[in-house]
Amino acid sequence: MASLINMVSVSPKILTPTKTTRTSSFQTRPNLTPFSVSFTKRRLTIRAAETDTNEVKSEAPDKAPAKDGSSFNQLLGIKGASQESNIWKIRLQLTKPVTWPPLVWGVVCGAAASGNFEWNFENVAKSILCMMMSGPFLTGYTQTLNDWYDREIDAINEPYRPIPSGAISENEVITQIWVLLLGGLTSAGILDIWAGHDFPIVFYLALGGSLLSYIYSAPPLKLKQNGWIGNFALGASYISLPWWAGQALFGTLTPDVIVLTLLYSIAGLGIAIVNDFKSVEGDRALGLQSLPVAFGSETAKWICVGAIDITQLSVAGYLLGAGKPYYALALLALIAPQVFFQFKYFLKDPVKYDVKYQASAQPFLVLGLLVTALATSH
Repeated sequence: MASLINMVSVSPKILTPTKTTRTSSFQTRPNLTPFSVSFTKRRLTIRAAETDTNEVKSEAPDKAPAKDGSSFNQLLGIKGASQESNIWKIRLQLTKPVTWPPLVWGVVCGAAASGNFEWNFENVAKSILCMMMSGPFLTGYTQTLNDWYDREIDAINEPYRPIPSGAISENEVITQIWVLLLGGLTSAGILDIWAGHDFPIVFYLALGGSLLSYIYSAPPLKLKQNGWIGNFALGASYISLPWWAGQALFGTLTPDVIVLTLLYSIAGLGIAIVNDFKSVEGDRALGLQSLPVAFGSETAKWICVGAIDITQLSVAGYLLGAGKPYYALALLALIAPQVFFQFKYFLKDPVKYDVKYQASAQPFLVLGLLVTALATSH
């Protein structure tokens, strides 16, 4: 579902590390709502005044894309990406395919939790369409929308990204947002008809997730301005919503599952904090109260790992109390390597090792989700 896994025009003052202080401002076009379409081919340019590409590279070499950037990273939408001029590769980059797997996995967990999934052609086809809805369509919509509303922050933190660099036009971005949103909602409607639902629950879950994505990124609410609310909304989108969609597609959502998945979303809050560390400079300049900005990086690191670990330990305790000790032990076994990688990578340097940490630890977290799903289905 729309993550939220996964965005106001001001003129912030940026202090440069020189003996004299100078003020930079952004030259941006007036904000365009994603719900209006312009048919011009204007290019959006958002950058610090008096700052060109060479200055960015010399002042912040750790933020600039590598000269020999990876084409693979570009397609996944992660840092270390090569600069690209092909519009379709840029469109794919904006959807951040690297963020799709948790949503796809959430659908698997929901289907498993329903207790009704059977391995036949029809059920597999339904699952694939639900995964397409949750991943490429609605997560892609969320990520593109987030990049659109984050264009001024990215002009500080990652000025080479497609939107602030002008590699893609305003009209192309807005069109992409609409196509992905409508594709996701249409898929949800088809799934409800296919499943024979009297009440279109999958459609309403998709619609609710899309709305949550919008208010997460867009003013005036812009939930991401508050580190606690925004990150929990993001966590719920990555964990609860796809699970609910998968379970509703094959069975019935129950109150205990809703509560359990919302509890698991606190772990998603912790995962969302991981991505905040690389944006501290821009968040601080634009007044966004991410947890690293509000509490400092050291404290935020421990809030992050605490949210991830304590949540999973609590779920293991719940499973033990529910008379499912083997599932509880399996979940505990999956928590241990996550703690190991937290100390090996994340707690050492959350900016330098964020990708390594997520690639190493998160597979164990998502396996824990499946263990919990299987436990609730029996």
